[in-house]
Amino acid sequence: MFSEKHLDRYADVLLWALKLARTGRFKKNDIVLIRYDMPAIRLAEIVFTKLLDRGLHPIQRLNLTTTMEQNFFRFSNDKQLVFKPPGDKELFKHLNGSIFLHAPESITHLSEIDPQKIGKAIVAKKYLRDIMDHRDQAGAFGWTLCTYPTKGQARHSRLSIKAYTNQIINACFLNRTSPVPHWEDILKHATAIKKWLNRMKVKYYHIESENIDLEITPGEKRKWIGISGHNIPSFELFLSPDWRGTKGIYFANLPSFRSGNYVKGVRLAFKKGAAIKIEAEKGKDFVTNQLKMDNGANKIGEFSLTDKRFSRINTFMANTLFDENYGGKYGNCHVALGSSYADTYTGNPKELTKARKKKLGFNDSALHWDLINTEKKRVVAHLVSGKKTTIYEDGKFAY
Repeated sequence: MFSEKHLDRYADVLLWALKLARTGRFKKNDIVLIRYDMPAIRLAEIVFTKLLDRGLHPIQRLNLTTTMEQNFFRFSNDKQLVFKPPGDKELFKHLNGSIFLHAPESITHLSEIDPQKIGKAIVAKKYLRDIMDHRDQAGAFGWTLCTYPTKGQARHSRLSIKAYTNQIINACFLNRTSPVPHWEDILKHATAIKKWLNRMKVKYYHIESENIDLEITPGEKRKWIGISGHNIPSFELFLSPDWRGTKGIYFANLPSFRSGNYVKGVRLAFKKGAAIKIEAEKGKDFVTNQLKMDNGANKIGEFSLTDKRFSRINTFMANTLFDENYGGKYGNCHVALGSSYADTYTGNPKELTKARKKKLGFNDSALHWDLINTEKKRVVAHLVSGKKTTIYEDGKFAY
């Protein structure tokens, strides 16, 4: 597992990421929420102290244990399922930052729970995410998250806990005396690629691999973003497209764990922006129910590409944060079903009202589910001028 040096470096990276993730500046007496699972308590203690040292107000919240979460969905009635605790809304309206230390002891404990029940609870809590999104757009809030190794995650990724931990150490540069400069170097190179992508006037992107033949329409007022501090690690560059222009076939060759359910080999057929046909080697019923969560759940909120030159992740981790940043031999692309990211809007985020989002084709949903493909692929930008240019091939941006 992690040494104290690894944990101290991890905390430093998280605070660097939190600062990067917020467009406004942190100042003394700002409030930062630390949410964590029990196995990550030592990392939470170190982060807590470092926040105090910076003159901030840390607030800590321990997540539900595996048994608590399982019993909540098993025994709660309809009112308990959508209950909004007093004070949550007030707290979130005053938060300036949030750090989530993800350390699940189990990722399959909800496999026997009705997916519709889980979906109902997620939708009921969407108002808190809306508050954070609004504050984020105003520059008053920033967030980041990371993964702490657990035996449960390691087992499902078919790795030893030592090998799983080493993947995290290598991916986050925790084996370096000062990991932050390495993150800053990646940020510098990624910024150059984003500028190159954002100079293009693109009508649509065509993604082709052995099992993908998909068109993604970026839409108006869009930009590529990424490596913004919101996730550690994060090597992906992405945009939130105009969902209405999505058509063709998408295939996720990496498995996925969601709400305790194992899903493999998901194949989606899109027409006029919506997934009209769903296939899966495992978990088809669960996928179908997730895509019925609300009106936006069967539409795309994100399209992402990861350059293998940035990412050291080279194995399935049974954890979306790492799997969506897979480097390996051919990098990866992924689409997210559900909610879009407002910070991919090129204008003033404060202008991006709900009505404007709808007009521009930014998808809205309580769901956000990343489905990942690591096949050898080519992504071609079809420009407004009629020309074509390859932007990504064999795991690397063509910049």
